[in-house]
Amino acid sequence: MSESSSTPSQTSGSRLHEGDDDHDLTDSDLTEGLDLGFDGAEDVLRAWRRGMRPDADLTVSEWADAHRWLSSRASAEPGRYRTARTPYLRAIMDALSPSHPAQRISFMKAAQVGATEAGNNWIGFVIHHAPGPMLAVLPTVEMAKRTSRGRIDTLIEDSPALKERVSPARSRDAGNSMLSKEFPGGILVLTGANSATGLRSMPARYVFLDEVDAYPASADEEGDPVTLAEARTTTFAHRRKVFMVSTPTIRGLSRIEREFEASDQRRYFVPCPHCGHRQWLQFERLRWAKGRPETATYHCEGCERSIAEHHKTEMLARGEWRATAVSADPTAIGFHLSALYSPIGWKSWEQIARDWLAAQGSDDMLRAARNTLLGETWIESGEAPEWQRLADRRITFPEQIPAGGLFLTAGADVQKDRIEVDVWAWGRGLESWLVDHIVIPGGPDDTACWDKLTALLGQTWTHENGAVMTLAKLAIDTGYESAAVYAWARKQGIAQVAPVKGLEGFNRVTPVSGPTFVDATVNGRKLKRGARLWTVATATFKAETYRYLRIERPSDEDRALGATNPAGTIHLPDWADSEWLKQLVAEQLVTIRDRRGYARQEWQKLRERNEALDARVYARAAAWILGADRFDERMWRQLEKQAGVETATGAAAKNEPEIPSAPEAGRITAPRRRGWKISTPRYME
Repeated sequence: MSESSSTPSQTSGSRLHEGDDDHDLTDSDLTEGLDLGFDGAEDVLRAWRRGMRPDADLTVSEWADAHRWLSSRASAEPGRYRTARTPYLRAIMDALSPSHPAQRISFMKAAQVGATEAGNNWIGFVIHHAPGPMLAVLPTVEMAKRTSRGRIDTLIEDSPALKERVSPARSRDAGNSMLSKEFPGGILVLTGANSATGLRSMPARYVFLDEVDAYPASADEEGDPVTLAEARTTTFAHRRKVFMVSTPTIRGLSRIEREFEASDQRRYFVPCPHCGHRQWLQFERLRWAKGRPETATYHCEGCERSIAEHHKTEMLARGEWRATAVSADPTAIGFHLSALYSPIGWKSWEQIARDWLAAQGSDDMLRAARNTLLGETWIESGEAPEWQRLADRRITFPEQIPAGGLFLTAGADVQKDRIEVDVWAWGRGLESWLVDHIVIPGGPDDTACWDKLTALLGQTWTHENGAVMTLAKLAIDTGYESAAVYAWARKQGIAQVAPVKGLEGFNRVTPVSGPTFVDATVNGRKLKRGARLWTVATATFKAETYRYLRIERPSDEDRALGATNPAGTIHLPDWADSEWLKQLVAEQLVTIRDRRGYARQEWQKLRERNEALDARVYARAAAWILGADRFDERMWRQLEKQAGVETATGAAAKNEPEIPSAPEAGRITAPRRRGWKISTPRYME
């Protein structure tokens, strides 16, 4: 609020009673009869005028355009701040204004699109127009100190409206220190997310959380920094504002992605200069000639015409934010922006193309590019395909077991109120088909439940060629109610049932080890070495499953030329519903760093239920226990003969007649011939 200089006798009128000309009072009216000849009378009257004049009703963006100046020390474009330079920030800043109903505003964005400056504008607005206690949180206390020196001090020093409200840092006034800035009606406190003391030091009406994905998992072992900071706003109820900003990091660990996905997910729609079609810019539509990033142009999704970058300024000016989802909390809104929106003179489309090409071949560089250019999370090597894509690839099996399936294994996942079993058929190259999904109600404390599982061991499934198969091996998880599982497994023997225990981590010599004898409790009596237990590196088989799910199938043209499915291809039947598919891709491999900075990878759930993935891992472990990873050509030919299958691979490998035999289809046997012997593990004999 600028203040014009005046004397007591020359002041302009301040209206105390609107709408009645008889009551329009000026300074002279109100000071009539008073002696204003003393020193400081003009200062008193100036203070009176300031108190009586209502504040201008400005939004944060309007305040920034009117009062914000950028310093050459902190900006590549010093001078008066212009929201028109980055028009996509206008709605974000205005959502931070007191008149806007939003209370939680999240901004997931690419690097260097002006987000931090928008937050600094908010700080300036609060100091000048809406004073109150404000907390600004950076990833560390050291970063908070650097921000105070490099950004906040220059923000105050270069904006006259703020300079007159905050005492200089070099003064004796303790109200302006490195991490604390007092102003009339409020205080700004800066702290680090690694300081629990700083996060719970005061109540706050406003909270600015910058780069939240760089925050530690816990602040001094006292809990999530975001939760601790937000707790400071409780007493301000509907008047609070929480602004979260960050470049995202890893899917499943990213705080800003979690906030954005819980919001109304606003995206900036800009018009095509050719057809006017409004769209939000996506990297897939930025195209360039092979090896020539300088030819990069954006292709409109409406008319498919290429858009040159010089159109971007007008496109941004005419853009608008649109919600693409419905937020469960009506006071929570979210924004997403990629580097494709960077104004002319910042990050160009050509530079984006160059950076993307330079990142190819390096996971670390691709991760940085995805985070900083696209403003999207990086998915670790355990990337799960979208369940919709799996649904599109489902097929109708001609029979329960397609022709390529040569033996069956099952994985059983024991739950509190049920046992879920998935039956998989396996063929050459560990190509696999989901044959059956069975839910046995009752749980481990129900005798009938175990009886039904026992009956499943004798159940048969029909092969496409007419052969009948039973389960070669069933692997059952012992993680829940292990005593009941051990007791049931002991009754069934070791030929067809394998109790398994999942272990996390990749640093294992073999994905399955054992069996080892463990103590078991049967009818209340403890048996030493009472059960044979296999340990399974579940992380290895989960990564393998997701890798197999991403395998591309041969096209119809390639099949006509004799192409076959790649080894490991997973086939899903048309009866697999959306819930089962979501369970199959319910986990994500993420990288976690401990307090000392050491990284480790672990699987984390993206949703609560994941029984389909667990059952797949156990069925895969059963195939490993049977020796499928080590079968030689003669073993595969034996299995094909049992099933009545003649594959091209098997036919080409035949060079001598087989000994006549007619074992049950899918039964893992070890044919022996004079002078030749299949190497068979003891547990298969």
